[in-house]
Amino acid sequence: MSSSTPARPALPIRIGLIGAGGITVAHAGGYRRNPDSTRVAAVADPVTENAVQRAAEFGAAVYDDYRTMLAEADIDAVDICLPHHLHKDAIVAAARAGKHVLCEKPLCLTAEEAAEIGAAVTESGITVMCAHNQLFLPPVAKAKELLDSGLLGRVFEVRTTDSFFNDFTPESMGWRASAKTSGGGELIDTGYHPSYLLLHLAGGVPVEATAMLSTHRLTFMEGEDSAQVLVRFDNGVLGSIVTSWAYQPSGNTERFSVVGELGSLYSDGETSLTYQLRGEAPVTIAFEPAHEFAAEIAHFASSVANGTRPLHTEKEGIEVLGIILAAYKSVRTRSVAPVMTAASLVSA
Repeated sequence: MSSSTPARPALPIRIGLIGAGGITVAHAGGYRRNPDSTRVAAVADPVTENAVQRAAEFGAAVYDDYRTMLAEADIDAVDICLPHHLHKDAIVAAARAGKHVLCEKPLCLTAEEAAEIGAAVTESGITVMCAHNQLFLPPVAKAKELLDSGLLGRVFEVRTTDSFFNDFTPESMGWRASAKTSGGGELIDTGYHPSYLLLHLAGGVPVEATAMLSTHRLTFMEGEDSAQVLVRFDNGVLGSIVTSWAYQPSGNTERFSVVGELGSLYSDGETSLTYQLRGEAPVTIAFEPAHEFAAEIAHFASSVANGTRPLHTEKEGIEVLGIILAAYKSVRTRSVAPVMTAASLVSA
């Protein structure tokens, strides 16, 4: 960590939103639920109408360029809600300005961008948190707690799913239709969610991956609309990901499941979690609805104020990107491909 590590600000953390588009609706809901720990102080977006509308909710200052906001606004951290291909530049600029970062998925698009982010974060000493909101769903948090307690013993297999019927049209899809701006297709977009969830539950470092991609329905987009990925982790866990924009999955499809030497667990990711140890009756835990973005933002504010490590930093962001890039490479080369990690970028 750099000797110029930014001082830890007191609560509430003053936030500058970078981008005021669609995903900021969910983020804004999270900030409204955390008035004691966060304050949206500035909003930057080149579409002035969007910036003004979002800023009006919080009495925040408006900027048409986030670089100006970084230089002038009284903020401690930024929340990056931009199209995929713009993430790297915004993260690096924020790091150089000494601002902590919450960044929507994906962290970035290439190994070169990941290396640049890693270097900027190390040099600046800022905290980066990947906005992996599904980690804050109550069944996911409970599953991680049970796995870490050793409930299932050694984990053998993890499966994750995130599929739905997406009503995108050529007119509504915008920048997501282009592989240059999205980074690929559905896998690096919605498929990022089951990928980071797999990483979280597997509890190891991804080593290699292979995949099959399909375009079942959204033929107007450049990338795939569906993907299935297999991942091997350094702790022996085998993982599988199923993700799609083409269809609604069958009603018995779980959001995630884990099998270990002592039993198994599964969940719909929203309302319940069921585990069963070998030779025992299944146990089901029910959950009340929760606002995972509120929990995510509370976690970010606490991490910044206390200097504690977020659940997923740039390290995990790079590992998730590594899984996806390996999946894409495996399709191009019809092979099993090695996974890029933060450690491999440092040693390269």
